[in-house]
Amino acid sequence: MIHAIILFVLAGIAEIGGGYLVWLWLRESKPFYWGFAGGLSLALYGIIATFQSFPSFGRVYAAYGGVFIVLSVLWGWGIDRKTPDLYDWLGAGICLIGVAIMLLPRS
Repeated sequence: MIHAIILFVLAGIAEIGGGYLVWLWLRESKPFYWGFAGGLSLALYGIIATFQSFPSFGRVYAAYGGVFIVLSVLWGWGIDRKTPDLYDWLGAGICLIGVAIMLLPRS
């Protein structure tokens, strides 16, 4: 399970970081190579996710969505300096509970 968590976090950083670089390029007028680097990071995200051992693409990506929400809140807090409020944390926690349920072993 530690392996899966590490992959979720790495994929999340690649996706959020890539999206952020594209955002900065297009919305904040950063140089084009910021957007290019963002595109590469987004492609890397797609590759990292394939290393998950879960057999179902849909389940992996749905579970990743919950992890993405938590990482996005943390990114906003750490990078954009927007302090999450109680509702941000509550929503993120509910998403993690959903992820845990989705990834429970099945017979």
